[in-house]
Amino acid sequence: MSATDADVRREIIETVRRFVTKEVVPVASDFERDDRFPAEIVAQMRALGLFGVTIPESYGGLGLDLLTYIGVIEELAYGWMSLTGIINTHTMAATLIMAHGTEEQQRRWLPSMAAGDRRGALSLSEPDAGSDARNISCKAVRDGDEYVLNGTKAWVTNGERASIVALAARTEEGISAFIVEKEPGETFEGISVSKHVGKLGYKGVETVEMAYVDHRIPAANLIGEAGRGLPQILGVLEVGRINIASRAVGVARAAFDAALSYAQQRVSMGKPIAEHQAIQLKLADMATRLEAARLLTKNAAERKAAGLRCDVEAGMAKLFASETALELAIEAMRIHGGMGYTTDLPVERYYRDAPLMIIGEGTNEIQRLVIARGLLARAAAKG
Repeated sequence: MSATDADVRREIIETVRRFVTKEVVPVASDFERDDRFPAEIVAQMRALGLFGVTIPESYGGLGLDLLTYIGVIEELAYGWMSLTGIINTHTMAATLIMAHGTEEQQRRWLPSMAAGDRRGALSLSEPDAGSDARNISCKAVRDGDEYVLNGTKAWVTNGERASIVALAARTEEGISAFIVEKEPGETFEGISVSKHVGKLGYKGVETVEMAYVDHRIPAANLIGEAGRGLPQILGVLEVGRINIASRAVGVARAAFDAALSYAQQRVSMGKPIAEHQAIQLKLADMATRLEAARLLTKNAAERKAAGLRCDVEAGMAKLFASETALELAIEAMRIHGGMGYTTDLPVERYYRDAPLMIIGEGTNEIQRLVIARGLLARAAAKG
């Protein structure tokens, strides 16, 4: 990486940090409390080019590397974790098109995605197929120059507002990846939002079930080869897991900063509680875990950006960082005492948002299996 690249990365991340401080932090709790989509903030994110961070400049994006992307995600999560979900599935859909789409497909979809004019979503899970992705039942049957799609997809973040949905469906050849096109607010034959999912945290961004009944999509919307969709999407999920890790770092950092600041201000037994050894031990452990989570995430992003296999590293980063976010959110609440349990401060929001990272993009139990199997496979390859 050249000095110029590093300078650009710092400039972009610093720009996002200023944006979050000025435009997100003051209003995040209000949006979150009302479970309201932050249209005004998203418009500013579009103006900053954040929907095209990793999309090549030739298609209108910023063409920046994955390390810049995770820095952006960390800053957004620091202000309000829900904003990172709006970007994450969009970036995964774009990554699928960039990695496996034809040149014509890339020209067709990437420029509008880079501009944020059309938002993306990723749709893999189903009501009866979450971690077991190979068990999906949504079907796409070839009919001339079209596929006829039938089935229900679950846990679709951005599903209602997305225009481009990267979807996995079962075809004659196996699981295949498709792009489903629609426009928010318009009726499309055979597509409906069948359920809005209420959530503990992660407010302001929709999570829905989507039903497809005899919905027709052009055969030209098949991504890559028929029957190769699952490995294609699993590769994209590595980006999603790195995203989850970086947003977990952002939430953990916010929780730590809140705890550190409060500990210096809150006086108990005649002195700031930061001078009590019990609190100092908590702060030391929190800071250490936070730094370890950031380094694991950086390592996974570097490997992915270099084109190296990173299933183990992405799994480790997602596992450790998400567990760290939850632990630091709890510790921050303990350091705040009763105030941490109230809605007057954002600490309770961190506590509600953190569990999503433990579950999202593959539960942490699945991450442990991915890590173990990857380690065993690498050991076997060495002979």
